[in-house]
Amino acid sequence: MVNRAVDLADKFTLFAEHFSPKVIARLNDYEIKLVRIKGEFVWHTHPDTDELFLVIDGSLTILLRDGNVVLRPGQLFVVPRSLVSRVITIWGLARAPSTRRGPRPVITSGSGRPADSQAAADTYRLNPAATGR
Repeated sequence: MVNRAVDLADKFTLFAEHFSPKVIARLNDYEIKLVRIKGEFVWHTHPDTDELFLVIDGSLTILLRDGNVVLRPGQLFVVPRSLVSRVITIWGLARAPSTRRGPRPVITSGSGRPADSQAAADTYRLNPAATGR
């Protein structure tokens, strides 16, 4: 185990793909991931886990069936487990660490993106020390 801080800005320079979360650390059964979000994602739910969004740059809107949550840099929101949600960027590019708990990796039960399960299973690891590899 290496005792050093994880530099989020540095980690964001290592990838450019959107909607492709990258694991940068682990906390108990949680995976701490960075993701670039641009455009819209499908309505989906995580039946066994909450999902945290913390915006680093840009603006992120989390659409919920009973209202929307708009996040700006430095703001976070936790989507409770089993709550149907969808994320979109209104302007710019939202860069956000997200955490998911449960058996790793957690698979999004969304529709409209058949590659979701494979993408989650093949998550590109940005911090080998965090993955034990």
